[in-house]
Amino acid sequence: MSKPWKRLCVVCGAHPIAMPRVDYCFGCWPGGPVATPPCLRCSSRKDYYASGLCERCHPSAVPKVDSCLDCLAWGATRHWSWLCHGCRSWRRENHVIDPCPSCRRTLTLGQHGVCRLCRRQARSNRSRRGRLDTAAANLHGQQLFIADLFGPRPATASPPPPVPTPPPEPIPTAPTHQQLALFTVSRNLRAHGRRGLPPPPRPALAAALEAHLRDHAETHGWPPRSADEVRHALRVLLGLQDEPGALIKATEVTPLTGIGLPARRTLEVLASAGMLDDDRPSNVARWFEAKIAHLPAPMADELRIWFEVMHCGSTTPPRRRPRTDNAIYLHTRWALPPLEQWAHEGHTSLREIARADIHAALPPSGNPRATRGQALKSIFRVLAGKKVLFTDPTSRIHTGYIPSSQPLPVELALVREGLDSPDPARAALVALMAYHALRSTQLRMIALSDVYDGRLHIEDRDIPLAEPARARIAAYLDHRTRTWPRTANPYLFVNTRSAPRTTPVGPRWVRLIIGPRISPQALREDRILDEARATGGDARRLCDLFGLSISAATRYTDSLGHPQLEHLDGN
Repeated sequence: MSKPWKRLCVVCGAHPIAMPRVDYCFGCWPGGPVATPPCLRCSSRKDYYASGLCERCHPSAVPKVDSCLDCLAWGATRHWSWLCHGCRSWRRENHVIDPCPSCRRTLTLGQHGVCRLCRRQARSNRSRRGRLDTAAANLHGQQLFIADLFGPRPATASPPPPVPTPPPEPIPTAPTHQQLALFTVSRNLRAHGRRGLPPPPRPALAAALEAHLRDHAETHGWPPRSADEVRHALRVLLGLQDEPGALIKATEVTPLTGIGLPARRTLEVLASAGMLDDDRPSNVARWFEAKIAHLPAPMADELRIWFEVMHCGSTTPPRRRPRTDNAIYLHTRWALPPLEQWAHEGHTSLREIARADIHAALPPSGNPRATRGQALKSIFRVLAGKKVLFTDPTSRIHTGYIPSSQPLPVELALVREGLDSPDPARAALVALMAYHALRSTQLRMIALSDVYDGRLHIEDRDIPLAEPARARIAAYLDHRTRTWPRTANPYLFVNTRSAPRTTPVGPRWVRLIIGPRISPQALREDRILDEARATGGDARRLCDLFGLSISAATRYTDSLGHPQLEHLDGN
């Protein structure tokens, strides 16, 4: 037990001093003793410590073991809010707070309408096959006990025959209609905590969801505690529904984190059960709204039309396929400087932009002119096609093309460092990139069933694995089995977040594991460039070996005359 920071009384040496710059406690006060002031938090006059708080409430004090607040069992500590483990579970599973009919105390009541102490007293006084009478068992007092000593009863010599479990009811279908709310009110779950929330109004739906949760948790290898927390989260969501039985919105699940319940796993269970209405905006939509928030309202509305076409595509003429999030990020960043400049000059709409403004906004030449011109052409072309603008001011303005980057080799020391890494995941990733030039997306999507007989079967390719890559994959599989023995994830690479699910790892995880000194794309280009040098620039060989197109293979064969490559050949 650590020593408290408070200085002790110079007379008794047992109690802390009454206040700063005083050497006595309240009991040894000269001319006293002086009455101890009540604690500002719990109103107790016992064991005063400092700053108006007692030893139980002051964060720097080391309080002694005390009784549980609910069942009065001896052995509770401040680490668990002065509750034993049994009462903490009792509060988590039950939510009704009323006066107990047996002991008259106001606290959490169970499904039988009594508190845990009265329930425990009735169970201890009940005969082997007698009826549980809570009122009679607590009539003449209660027998207290030591905290956290109750466990499951041992099995008897002749257990009763198992009762067949009825099949769970199917999840009821969501109603086709919905009562709209007059106005939206955000719920503050922290004000209720995990108690005091209403029970689910449709018990059949709650039971069906709990049965689905048990199957989902068993299939994905969840620990029992995670399944219990998700079960409690489902009951909270069902109890707070405005329209019982309707689909649960994803934005209603997010506030569960404020009371310590998992939102991500709850969303996963609701989605697999068909009970989720995912109304969350995408990451790129939130980022785009933040970037155009300071622009004039008409200009921002026009940019939202362009974003909708880029993000979702267009099925009406002129038809357009949706673009990737990365393309939206790049076009927005390239176009923001001239948009902000036009807004600063007093333009409130893109209808006011003329060809002279486009020429003034474009750099004279080079890659900046090509990138900014491509972004502006994309915006004005889409808005003109949707009849938002009368004309496209960027038409017939030549801005050039974005030149492709020159593939260059990476330092061999960095590759060796990755191959010899003590992290099995990093060693396997670097080996697959350094020997077989796999893309980051391909690495994430490799399934366990794609690796067999010393070969990797991915997409339409059959790749014989190099011996160093096979050894590192085998070491990683041993590490995967030891770390996540119960995971049902079908992909080869998993992490702590994807192990309880059946989804692949994210692209950011691959970059973080490989390290900041070398990128996955650089490793891939180094391997293809090395093969181009070894084959003397055979483009057909590169296409067959790495699944490249002719134009992509030509990019590597044209780089063979680079001075840095000639320097490497000379060594």
